[in-house]
Amino acid sequence: MRRDVRVDGVVQGVGFRPYVHALATRLRLAGRVGNDVAGVFVEVEGAPEDVGEFLASLARDAPPLAHIEHVHVHEAPPAGVEGFEIALSDAQGARNTLVSADSATCEDCLRELFDPADRRHRYPFVNCTNCGPRFTIVRDVPYDRPLTTMAGFPMCGPCRAEYEDPRDRRFHAQPTCCPDCGPTLSLGAAMDPLAEAVHRLRRGEVLAVKGLGGYHLAVAASHPTAAATLRARKHREDKPFAVMCADAEQARGLCSVDEQSLRDLTSRRRPIVLMPRLGDAPIAEAVAPGNRYLGVLLPYTPLHHLLLRDLGEPIVLTSGNRSEEPIAYRDAEPLADIADAVLDHNRPIHSRADDSVVRAGTLLRRSRGYAPEPVTLARPCRRPVLACGAELKNTFCLAKDDHAFVSHHIGDLENLQTYRSFTEGIEHFSRLFDVTPRVVAHDLHPEYLSTKYAHGLAGSLDGVELVGVQHHHAHIASCLADNREAGPVIGVAFDGTGYGPDGTIWGGEFLIASLTGFERIGHLAPVPMPGGAAAIRQPWRMAAAYLGNSVPGWRPEWDAVITMARNGVNSPLTSSAGRLFDAAAALLAVRDEINYEGQAAVELEQLADPTVQDAYPVRVDDLIVQGVDLLHAILSDRGAPRSVIAARFHNGIAAAILAACVQARDRSRLTTVALSGGVFQNVLLLTRTVKLLADNGFRVLTHRRVPTNDGGISLGQAAISACR
Repeated sequence: MRRDVRVDGVVQGVGFRPYVHALATRLRLAGRVGNDVAGVFVEVEGAPEDVGEFLASLARDAPPLAHIEHVHVHEAPPAGVEGFEIALSDAQGARNTLVSADSATCEDCLRELFDPADRRHRYPFVNCTNCGPRFTIVRDVPYDRPLTTMAGFPMCGPCRAEYEDPRDRRFHAQPTCCPDCGPTLSLGAAMDPLAEAVHRLRRGEVLAVKGLGGYHLAVAASHPTAAATLRARKHREDKPFAVMCADAEQARGLCSVDEQSLRDLTSRRRPIVLMPRLGDAPIAEAVAPGNRYLGVLLPYTPLHHLLLRDLGEPIVLTSGNRSEEPIAYRDAEPLADIADAVLDHNRPIHSRADDSVVRAGTLLRRSRGYAPEPVTLARPCRRPVLACGAELKNTFCLAKDDHAFVSHHIGDLENLQTYRSFTEGIEHFSRLFDVTPRVVAHDLHPEYLSTKYAHGLAGSLDGVELVGVQHHHAHIASCLADNREAGPVIGVAFDGTGYGPDGTIWGGEFLIASLTGFERIGHLAPVPMPGGAAAIRQPWRMAAAYLGNSVPGWRPEWDAVITMARNGVNSPLTSSAGRLFDAAAALLAVRDEINYEGQAAVELEQLADPTVQDAYPVRVDDLIVQGVDLLHAILSDRGAPRSVIAARFHNGIAAAILAACVQARDRSRLTTVALSGGVFQNVLLLTRTVKLLADNGFRVLTHRRVPTNDGGISLGQAAISACR
């Protein structure tokens, strides 16, 4: 008997064809397997029981990097062929193949890396079908070497033999190379670039290091002045740096590592994992000043492994850029005034990709190791969609059929370099996944660069529909899409700012929402934002707006700001939960002015004592939450420790969310709640809220595959547009 098989999913560049070849050969089957623009095709014939075993094993025993979505099997007449072969790739037709994310160095390659008898001993570009660069080197599909940035490195004889041997771990591993034929390291004129890099790190110098998705800036984490030097040169005042450790044991010397964090640290995706910092962690204070958490990651390239082992201590490893600019990836020229030297290599990077960030198993930034693997939609797109995302923490999303390709982290669209990264990324994804959008979705804010891009694109293409999506509806839709649901649900969208159709700034919203529409049924009681954007940079302004003359001002500008707010001078109304957190942080003298987005709320959460269970009371009348009650409670509780006050504030917010959701349930009869928005990056608030809701009979949806912050907005826009 014969069967023609089509396998969809992440099945190219992950060792799937040699796996199929070995499986078919073991079962004495004839036929062939090959790549094309839609995925992998298989033609197999032989005894019925052997074909049956082949089909049963195909997905069950697939290689570790493969992700199989569908296996389609069709009957076909036997062709009488002999033997089983791997066919040449077919680049013709409509593209539906998926591209694997970059993957950390596997154990087999690590053994070779540190084996003195191996021909790849200490070679910083060792890889195989189970690990190494993927997305960052792919120029086009199908995923074959000529369509990657390895095209300029012809394989030597031994590497070619491995590459062409179906029994070898490197069979059709496109980045296959060795010291004789592959990329090389450089550091100025140094004869031994690695040794020179280690020497410079020990001296306290700032080193630029080329990685998978761009350049990093590195210093020795324990050096007394190096991190402070890097902070000054990068103009990064307070935001913590990430630290790379050689292994999990070294990470345990810096942080409290629980089981979930350990799984994330050691996964093939190798994100930065935020964990509680140990008080005696042997790192310089300037690495994470005043921060109770530390972002730690483990090596994910052979170069990192070599550098960490030779240095013998952790290093700071932060994105190679000036603050607010995208990571440098084509060359290190943008870092010339920051780095003392560059540990470089000559394998080009086609797509930049920052490190991903995870906390308590939840993605805060989805990039290297995750993108561009798709999110499967609950409802397939009728027409191809481009969703342009938000202004901050931007991602874009291209969707067709039931696949939503959420991009790597782009960043804040506030300068030309980041905007160029955004447009280049859209062009690359459109080519890679063969998506010509017929629907272009955007945020309602008219001044967002992503919105202006959407209008410009739609104006230049015939027959393209432009879809504006309200920011907080997109948040809840993102959570629905993340959980493969369509709603309706009670949506709780808490964040810093979002454009409201009523002309105010939303950010503390209760919605009845589905992928097809929403109704705003409640929110935090609005207050003025005196000074507009200045109120975000200076949280004390929000305390003044909330409390007015009910407390004496502690700054000379207090009375003037209150007058500004009352008169509505440059003081737009906001229902933002983020601004309520800012006001609380200012009252507790946590933060009067911020140096990075969300800093006041981050530090307020870190101050809170998680053992405290009682909450400040807050009125919730007809789904309007009186946030000012929480601030008056803080003032009345001044005799308590600040950590207790901060905890009671958090618990009060969670209790208010529960009260509003109960009122929404009484009105709508809905029992599922979706939580989304940047405020729910706060793990203390999220865990308290989820527990309260679950204990009171609600089913709760949270984010798993995309960030709850604005990095998930593009997925929500795409999911909504797919249903229109």
